[in-house]
Amino acid sequence: MTDALLSLDAATVRFGARTALDAVSLDAAAHEIVCVLGPSGSGKSTLLRAVAGLQPLDGGRVLLDGADQAGVPAHRRGVGLMFQDHQLFPQRDVGGNVAFGPRMHKMPREARDRRTAELLDLVGLPGAATRPVATLSGGEQQRVALARALAPEPRLLMLDEPLGQLDRSLRERLVVELRRLFRQLGTTVLAVTHDQGEAFALADRVVVMRDGRIERSGTPLEVWQRPDSEFVARFLGFDNITGGTVSGAVAATAWGELPVPDGTPDGEHLILVRPSGVRLGPPDTAGLRCEVTSRTFRGGHVGVMLRPERGPALEAECALREAPELGASVGASFEAADVVVLSPAGG
Repeated sequence: MTDALLSLDAATVRFGARTALDAVSLDAAAHEIVCVLGPSGSGKSTLLRAVAGLQPLDGGRVLLDGADQAGVPAHRRGVGLMFQDHQLFPQRDVGGNVAFGPRMHKMPREARDRRTAELLDLVGLPGAATRPVATLSGGEQQRVALARALAPEPRLLMLDEPLGQLDRSLRERLVVELRRLFRQLGTTVLAVTHDQGEAFALADRVVVMRDGRIERSGTPLEVWQRPDSEFVARFLGFDNITGGTVSGAVAATAWGELPVPDGTPDGEHLILVRPSGVRLGPPDTAGLRCEVTSRTFRGGHVGVMLRPERGPALEAECALREAPELGASVGASFEAADVVVLSPAGG
């Protein structure tokens, strides 16, 4: 990527015998929003700290605008960093928190006040400059912390679990506002989170990490439609996975024959069926006979767990009014568009 604002080139970090970052290479273009996902211990926060200059590398390079950052201290890298606990200064009011960075950069008072007012307006807190930090709600603290991180006009803004302490409904509202704000400002963002919904709503590109390495990278749609590996599929919450032998347009599996995408090579593969692709009907119709073992209400649809007459458990998604009763017998068939071939079994 020639226009990369950020480039990691084989970045490596070790803590004793444990490798936290294992030769990671990653680019972020100017104005791109990149979200790094992964379970605890996958290396995502270490990656963020390495870019910020808070964690030295044991190998590889971090480049910003093409310049190697080796030996450049954190405060001279021109990046903003926002942690999930916000870390606001309790002794300063809202305006004092937001203006802190510009004041450290010797911005004149008038310009500083103007910048503070503009940012508070952008994050939805107009006129809040004189409010004490102690009077802010969790969502308001998050907005102030974001305005403070943006105030020095960083060339790269990094977010570490930015919405992690907020309740789900507030997170869902704020993540939409964040994407709008970053688009409006043209901000380049590198964010880490364990919340896939947050990442998929915010990002232009999603990066999934495992054991210090990048397991999958792509647009949210690409990663969702083609997780590629069993690890990524299960991390995204897809558990309808079984081994299968592909021959032509079908795979022979424990659930019976499943349609596979055109061009799938013959041989042993792992097969994923998204819950949305499991169609339920009467048990005497063609399909796999199953028993309904549980139902989970998820807003406008129901997650239905099934015990098939053969093969591992299955999950289906149904409209609320079409969900079968607990203990009911149903027949399951499979939609070709929701069958995904993962890496070869054992690969």
